[in-house]
Amino acid sequence: MPGVSDIVSQVIVAEIGVDMSRFPSAGHLVSWAGLCPRNEESAGKRRSTRVRKSANWLKTTLVTAAWAAARKKDSYLRAQFLRIKSRRGPKKAILAVAASMLTASYYMLRDGVEYRDLGPNHFDRREKTKTARRLVQRLHDLGYDVEVRDAACEAS
Repeated sequence: MPGVSDIVSQVIVAEIGVDMSRFPSAGHLVSWAGLCPRNEESAGKRRSTRVRKSANWLKTTLVTAAWAAARKKDSYLRAQFLRIKSRRGPKKAILAVAASMLTASYYMLRDGVEYRDLGPNHFDRREKTKTARRLVQRLHDLGYDVEVRDAACEAS
């Protein structure tokens, strides 16, 4: 996995162990590590969404590894970082990347499989129509009038 060195992997195994049956899901592990934001809402008022403090070394190590992973070109984690950074800022994006790394580690330890990178264009493939709609709207905001046609229809 990008950003994970021998020391980072040793810290992950030392903090959570190799037996993933203690955690019912990857979300429980991410929550235990203190990498997910709180969701406090009462009477329509939203309260703090800060992440909780964590006494273990796992959170600090994963955030450091996430910074390294975000600098690795042509990787899913960099694409995720850049996508979230544009909307929420770099610190929120790094926590999201660290949570993704811990989720991947959970499944790697639980199932005994190797890390498989989804690629830098994963989000473009997943949401092709949404991306096209966003880009057309962006061009419209810049003052251009664009008509979009499917390339498959043009070829036939």
